[in-house]
Amino acid sequence: MKRNLTKTNEFFYVLGMVLCALGVALSAKSGFGVSMVVAPAYVLHRFFVETFPWFSFGIAEYVLQGAIILLSAVICRRFRLKYLGCVFGVLFYGALVDFWRGIVGTNVPEGVALRLLMATLGAVIVSLAIAMLLRTYLPQQAYELCVQEITDCYSLPLSRVKWSYDIASLLIAIALMFVLFGRFDFTVIGPATLVLTVINAPMITLFGKLLDRISDFSPAFCRFHRFYTEKLG
Repeated sequence: MKRNLTKTNEFFYVLGMVLCALGVALSAKSGFGVSMVVAPAYVLHRFFVETFPWFSFGIAEYVLQGAIILLSAVICRRFRLKYLGCVFGVLFYGALVDFWRGIVGTNVPEGVALRLLMATLGAVIVSLAIAMLLRTYLPQQAYELCVQEITDCYSLPLSRVKWSYDIASLLIAIALMFVLFGRFDFTVIGPATLVLTVINAPMITLFGKLLDRISDFSPAFCRFHRFYTEKLG
């Protein structure tokens, strides 16, 4: 089937990163909780920013995702050049999170309707963004890298590794909340977190099918694509 858009791989990578960061910023702004994947970084940000105002959500992502990259290398007992590419993805994403947090703000609004709207938009935008990113060859975030590396290294089912990773992220976030704050915080792990856990995968699949109908996701920079996939892929 002929698609209307061609050579969009790199474009959708940039757009996916921008939208993913926007969706996360809106979810955090809603006060109804963030996805379990980013929850540990959000807990670190909320704790350390009280003492160090410069410790933004984006910086917390740098710290956590950097640790995840190292953990992936330890678990798989190897260090591949693609991990260095992942560092670029982490830096790009973290900067975008801080950019959008500056635009949408960080204070939770008072109106419930507005908060629900932000949580809904955040969930939809993140799902669309991930559907875009999964179709590109450029470096993903450390979360996706870790799941993929463990899956490939130990020949495990991707769904099982992803599920285990999500549950581990949730438990780590809860543990960090009690260790750092001594209480459970529903603005970190809240109703939106539970809803995202249920609908995220189906929404990503739906958006992916829609995207496949309009674009073939071929690379615009063929030489770079060949170099990247052969050397770092």
